[in-house]
Amino acid sequence: MLKMNALPDVPRWAVLAAHAVPLVTLPSGLWRIALVAGLPVAEYEGHLGLGEALYVLSLTVVSESLALLTLGLVRSWGEVVPRWIPLLGGRRVRPLAAVVPALLGATALAGLAVWFLCAPYVNPQQGIWQGTPAQDALLAACYVPLLAWPPLLTAVTIAYYRRRTGRSRVTDGAFARV
Repeated sequence: MLKMNALPDVPRWAVLAAHAVPLVTLPSGLWRIALVAGLPVAEYEGHLGLGEALYVLSLTVVSESLALLTLGLVRSWGEVVPRWIPLLGGRRVRPLAAVVPALLGATALAGLAVWFLCAPYVNPQQGIWQGTPAQDALLAACYVPLLAWPPLLTAVTIAYYRRRTGRSRVTDGAFARV
């Protein structure tokens, strides 16, 4: 069985979900790298300029880095800041310092997903499906996994919150201790 690093009190499903997040972002990043490399993954005249290429590559690095932060919700560095980080190293991470940004990120990702899914119907000329059928199929295969990012991040964040605060169920709209 695959061994994944996580704290002992983290539910196995949360560990699997946290490790799945960087994997669901990987195909879109590889698609963007292929675009910058000039591979025929999209209908694009010529090559990307230097600024465009740097933007596309930085988008890949930032999205994968943010996805990797999900692992902090199941590992020790999500509870205590690693010692090598200046000024903060060794300090405990307050639960809300991780939960609030994670849930805001999940909300933003869900909003982006809805926007990208609805945009082609609102304005068909601005749709993302403008390549050959093979290119469109590749684009879909690479970007559809991103739809799993918001629910995975939300689930892992809720598990982190419950574990760190000792709260395990919802009663009357407020978290109650069990």
